[in-house]
Amino acid sequence: MSAGGRIPTNLRTLLLLEVLGQADEPLTATEINARLDLPKQTVHRLCATLEAEGFLTRPGNGKRFSPSRRARELGTGLLFASRLHIARHQILMDVARQVRETVNFVVPEDTGMSYLDRVETDWPFRVQLPVGSNVPFHCTASGKTFMASLPAPARKAFVSALTLAPLTPRTHTDPASLLQDLAEIAERGYALDQEEFVEGMVAIAVPIRDTQGRFVAALAFHGPAQRVSLTEAVANRAILLDGARRLTAALFS
Repeated sequence: MSAGGRIPTNLRTLLLLEVLGQADEPLTATEINARLDLPKQTVHRLCATLEAEGFLTRPGNGKRFSPSRRARELGTGLLFASRLHIARHQILMDVARQVRETVNFVVPEDTGMSYLDRVETDWPFRVQLPVGSNVPFHCTASGKTFMASLPAPARKAFVSALTLAPLTPRTHTDPASLLQDLAEIAERGYALDQEEFVEGMVAIAVPIRDTQGRFVAALAFHGPAQRVSLTEAVANRAILLDGARRLTAALFS
C-alpha cells in the first residue's frame, strides 16, 4: 500500500472499505490505519462519515467498525453488473439443465438469505420462491451453508443470536442440534434441507467463494420431495460444486 500522503483523496474511502471487506472481523480505526498508513485524524473522519451515511456500523456501539447492510448491498449490486450477471445466469442455466430442478444463487443479508438470481425448472409442479425472496438461516440449505462457512466460535455466536422458529416438524429448534449439523456441513462441503423449511421440499446447497476462500453466496437447487429424494440430491452435488467453481472463476477472474 502506498504511503498515506500518496493515496489520492478520492481513493481513501474505497481503500478503507476494501480493508474492512477483507477483514474476518470488525476493526478499530487504529487497526484500519495500520493497513492504510493515513493520518489518524483522516481515518477517524472517514469512519465517522461512512457510519453517518450508513456504510459502516459499530456492533454493540463499540469502537470497532464493520460494513453495514448498505455497503453489502453495494457489493451485491456490483456483482449484479450486466456482464457478471449474464455470465452468472448462464452458469445457473447450465446447472439447471443438468439437475432438472430450480437452481438458485443466494446471498446473506441481515434478515436471512436472499434469492438474487434463479433459473426455474420446466416441471409444472414446482416450489415457488421468486427472486427477492428472503428465507431464514437456520432451516434452509443456503442459510446453513453460510453459517457453516463461519469459524466455529463465530458460528456458535451466530446461532445463539437466532430465533430458531419451528417452521416444520423437522426444523432445528435446539442450538446444539443445529451446531452439530453445521459442523458436519463444514466437513463434507454441502448442506441439505430435509423438509426443514417447507414440508414436502428438499434442497441442497454448496458455497461459492472468492479467490481468497471467503463465502460470497450459496448455489442451491430445490424440488418437491415427491420428485427429488435426498439421495438423488446428494448424487448431484458434483454438478453444484462444479457450478460453484465456475461461478468463482466468472465473478472474480
